[in-house]
Amino acid sequence: MSLLLAGIALFAGVHLIPSLAPALRSRLLQRLGEGGYKGIFSLLLLAAFALIVSGWRSTAPAFLYQPVAGLHTLALAILILAFALMVVSSRNSRLRRIVRHPQLTGVTLWGLAHLLLNGDSRSVLLFGGMAVWAIIEIIAINRREGVWIKSPAPGWGAEVLTAVITVFVVAVVIFAHPWLAGVPVR
Repeated sequence: MSLLLAGIALFAGVHLIPSLAPALRSRLLQRLGEGGYKGIFSLLLLAAFALIVSGWRSTAPAFLYQPVAGLHTLALAILILAFALMVVSSRNSRLRRIVRHPQLTGVTLWGLAHLLLNGDSRSVLLFGGMAVWAIIEIIAINRREGVWIKSPAPGWGAEVLTAVITVFVVAVVIFAHPWLAGVPVR
């Protein structure tokens, strides 16, 4: 469990540096240059992912609560919305005019949906930890950036393409989930 916790803490810490420790970020940029900073940032995130995966796989889950079976369909719908928001984060969409931080909101929904589906200790740590990190990140970015300036809405063709990409991403995740997480989407 300690590897999993260390991976989540490293992932969150590296991502929170620009918002919560801008002076540290500036010093690192001056010392390493932009390429060096991004390189170390990327290596630390790879290390975080390695810790998360190895921590997940090496932890025997302990039962904490029984997920409510009636919420299974709702949780799957929330997951589809979460992936739609993650797709929208790199595209112009009308949804971006409603949700200021689509990727972080998607991570929050992803985490919460998984908490509805899983009641074991490692799931609570991973999915709860990632959801908490995303919420803290949203708050920190909002404080750093101030007023939200919305981009103009795209045409409907862009919205249709975003929906197609979302369907593709969800299909890939469903296909890869047994390999990534060790359990099929059910």
